[in-house]
Amino acid sequence: MPLERALSKLGLASRSQARALIHDGRVRVNNKVITDVRVMVVPEWSRIEIDDEVKADKRDVRGRERLVIALNKPRGTVTTTHDPEGRPTVFDVLRDAGMTERLLAVGRLDRASTGLLLFTNDSQLANRLTDPATGVPRTYVVTVRGRVTPEDAAAMPAAGVEIRKASNRETHLLVTLKQGKNREIRTMLADAGHEVTRLHRVAYGDVTLGELQPGRWRDVTESFGRSL
Repeated sequence: MPLERALSKLGLASRSQARALIHDGRVRVNNKVITDVRVMVVPEWSRIEIDDEVKADKRDVRGRERLVIALNKPRGTVTTTHDPEGRPTVFDVLRDAGMTERLLAVGRLDRASTGLLLFTNDSQLANRLTDPATGVPRTYVVTVRGRVTPEDAAAMPAAGVEIRKASNRETHLLVTLKQGKNREIRTMLADAGHEVTRLHRVAYGDVTLGELQPGRWRDVTESFGRSL
């Protein structure tokens, strides 16, 4: 993956911070200063330093078994390691719940969204799970203001939109996506004239949230074979 994305995936910097660090010559990969954000790296097999401080070392992860966990993301947390505004992050939640392994978030949920968020120590798996070409389905329970008609639902650019309950006041939907673009559901429904008041992810591929409580996680590694 591009170096700027690797720094973000490792939780070392936001994408904008990563670009600035790289352009300023403050990042080394395998003892070489990199100033091009597009340079491709494999985090598991690279020694990455920022300001001469080792942040990731292939010797620490070589031979490590794949780990994938599911977290029920609480509302109000952001999907980043370091938030410049000091808001609680999903990695704070994981640490509070006893997870000490260094993991990458598989995609994102925005601050107001809740539900299933996957994490792994395998960046190549994370890339495959988020690649639009792979088409892994993500399923969300969504509440919006106003009535969504069957015709409205059929016209929406999603893999599936099911109306579960509708009234003039609000509509409850089950929405399935296969791309997961930033704020895709909120934008799609806003374009249809409906404000999202609740967005809760309940499934990512074959992994479902089930009875997992907010702020808790469980190991779902067995759901992902080595072929993925």
